[in-house]
Amino acid sequence: MTSSFPDSSSMPLLELRSPVNRFGYAYWNTKRGERRMPTRNDIDPGEIKKILPNIILLDVKQESLDFRYRLIGTDMDEHMLDRYTGKWMSEIDHQKPPSCIWTSCKWVVEMRLPLSSRIPYVGRNKEFITTEDLIMPLSQDDQTVEMLFVTVGFT
Repeated sequence: MTSSFPDSSSMPLLELRSPVNRFGYAYWNTKRGERRMPTRNDIDPGEIKKILPNIILLDVKQESLDFRYRLIGTDMDEHMLDRYTGKWMSEIDHQKPPSCIWTSCKWVVEMRLPLSSRIPYVGRNKEFITTEDLIMPLSQDDQTVEMLFVTVGFT
C-alpha cells in the first residue's frame, strides 16, 4: 500500500542542517507509517536515546489554543531562560502570540504537518545565534493534534 501523505521532499521543511533534527524527522516519519501522524504512544524514549536531551513535548490545548511544556530534554532545559516544564506558552513573554515559535506551533496544529524553522536563539548560552527547530504533530485519531514532538539543534 502506498502512503497517501506527502513524502519528505514535499513537506514544508527547510533543509535540515542539524543531525538531531534529521534523526528526529526520520524517526517521526517511520512511526507514522501510512498515517498522517504517529501517536504519543508510538514515541519510545528507548529508541531515541541519542536525541532525548534535545527534545520537547508540548501538550496542545485546542480550545483557546495554547501549548504546555510537558517534557523538556536536559540540553534544552539548560539553554532556556527559565524552567518551563508545566508552563503554558501564553505565560512566557517571548513565546506568547504572535512570537515565531507560537506561530510555528499553531501552523503545525492547523496543517497537521511537520514544520522546521530557524529562529533567533533566546537563552543563557550566548555562543549560539539561532536554533533550528523541527515541530512534528502527534495524534490519537490522526485528525486532532494533541501533542507536539519537537527536536532542536543549535547553531
